[in-house]
This record gives sequence, structure tokens and C-alpha cells, in this order.
Amino acid sequence: QVYPVESGGGLVQAGASLRLSCVVSGHISSNAAVAWFRQVPGKDREFLAALNWNGDVAGYAGSVQGRFTISGGSGDRTVFLDMNRLTPEDTATYYCAAKLNRVHSTLSIRYRYWGQGTQVTVSS
Repeated sequence: QVYPVESGGGLVQAGASLRLSCVVSGHISSNAAVAWFRQVPGKDREFLAALNWNGDVAGYAGSVQGRFTISGGSGDRTVFLDMNRLTPEDTATYYCAAKLNRVHSTLSIRYRYWGQGTQVTVSS
């Protein structure tokens, strides 16, 4: 079992930056991958970015590339999502998810282990 736990959400103003953290406990191997998704009520979970557990970035969604940065993994068992130039459209619940292989996927169904989510609210 793998247990991701997110933190770092909150209320910020448009244009601000925010760093989310995901601490991953349990039995996670070097072949694993961790991703960030977000979800707003009534919509599917949206892929944002993924990282192989060795720290190599697997990919970003086009909608956030250049504004969001994923980093971390391995030693400190923490994956970060740095978010810049936030807008009200970024308001959502942000989730960290893990899977035990490195096959890159943007599909939420491919990720077996999920955290409880952290709320990010961006005011205008």
C-alpha cells in the first residue's frame, strides 16, 4: 500500500503563488510515478503533472505548463507542485496520486493510490 497525503492548499489572491506538498508513505518503489490532478464540482479530475519517483518529470498538461512545476520524489518522499500566476480558474481541490509503474499516463484511472485532496481557492 501507498499513502499520499497532500498539504499546502489555501485561499490566495489572483497572481499569487502557492506550493503544494505530497508526502508519500508506504511501500513505494523506484519504478513508481506520482501525479497531481485537480477537480472542480461536476467535472472530471484534470491531470496537471507527473513525476517518476526518481525525480524525472514525466509530463505536464498543456493548460499549466510554464506556470506549474512538479519536483521532488525519492529520498525525502515528498512531491511538490509549485503553482505561479494563479487565477480564479485554478480554484479546485488538488489531489496527489501514485501508481507503481512508470508508464506515463494522464488518466486518473491509471493511478491506484490517492490522497484526500487539498483545497485551493483563488480570489479575483
